[in-house]
Amino acid sequence: MLDENDDIPALLRDAPTTTEFRKLRKRLVQATREALDRYGMVREGDRWLVCLSGGKDSYTMLAVLAELRWRGVLPVEILACNLDQGQPGFPATVLPEFLTRMGVEHRIEYRDTYSIVTDKVPQGRTYCALCSRLRRGNLYRVAREEGCAAVVLGHHRDDILETFFLNLFHGGRLAAMPPKLVNEDGDLTVLRPLAHVAEADCDRFARAMAYPIIPCDLCGSQDGLQRQQVKRILDDWERSSPGRRQVMFRALMNARPSQLLDTGLFDFAGLAAATDRD
Repeated sequence: MLDENDDIPALLRDAPTTTEFRKLRKRLVQATREALDRYGMVREGDRWLVCLSGGKDSYTMLAVLAELRWRGVLPVEILACNLDQGQPGFPATVLPEFLTRMGVEHRIEYRDTYSIVTDKVPQGRTYCALCSRLRRGNLYRVAREEGCAAVVLGHHRDDILETFFLNLFHGGRLAAMPPKLVNEDGDLTVLRPLAHVAEADCDRFARAMAYPIIPCDLCGSQDGLQRQQVKRILDDWERSSPGRRQVMFRALMNARPSQLLDTGLFDFAGLAAATDRD
C-alpha cells in the first residue's frame, strides 16, 4: 500500500501498519474490485449515491470505494448519503461530522419513517420489510434529485447467503440479493459492491480504523427475527466446517438449471434421448 502519499483519502489515513491489517485491506479491495468487474457495475462518469447507515459494512464500503477511486480504477463520482429515519436516540451528528472531517461529499436526509413503521406494523411483528421499502423509496428520490445513476448499498456476502436461505426456508423459492439490478422504474441501478466480501472482514476493518459505529436500534432491538435464526444456523455450520460459507456462496455462482426443477429455466418437456426421436 502506498499510504505515504500525501493525497491518500482521509478515510484511509492512520490505517494500522501491521501485516495482518494490510492483508485484510488488500483482500477487501481485491474482492470489491472483483465484484465490480464481474457484474459490470462501473460506467465511467456516473455519479453514485453511496448509502451509509453508520454500521460497519457501509463504512467499509465507503473506504474501499474511496481507495479504488484514489488508485484510479473507479472512474465515478461518489456522494455519500445517510437517511436519518427519526429513530429515538439516533446520534444525528455523528455521520455529518465524520464525513465533513473526512472531506467526503455527502447529503443527510431526514425522513421520519420510524413513526410510520411503528404505527403500521402490529406489535410482535418485525419491522424490516416496511422499513426497507420506505428507506429504499427515499433513497431513490434522493438519487434522482442529485443526478445519480446508481444507488450503492453495503450488503456483503453473508447478507446474500442469509437472504438465500430465508427465501429457501420461508419463501419457497431459490433467490438471493443480486449484486446488480435495475429498479422497477428503470431509471436507477442498484449496486452491491461488497457482494464478495465476508461480514467478518468488514467488522475487522471498521473496528481497526476506529470508525464511529452506529447500531440499528429499530430492527436490531427485536428478538426472534428469521434472519437472526438463519445467521445462527450459518454460524453453527461455519464453526463445525470452516469455509462452509464461501463454498455455499460459490454455489450461487454455479447454478445448474437442468439439475433443478424449474420448467421456466429448463425445457424438460423438450428433453429426449436420441432413440426417442427416431
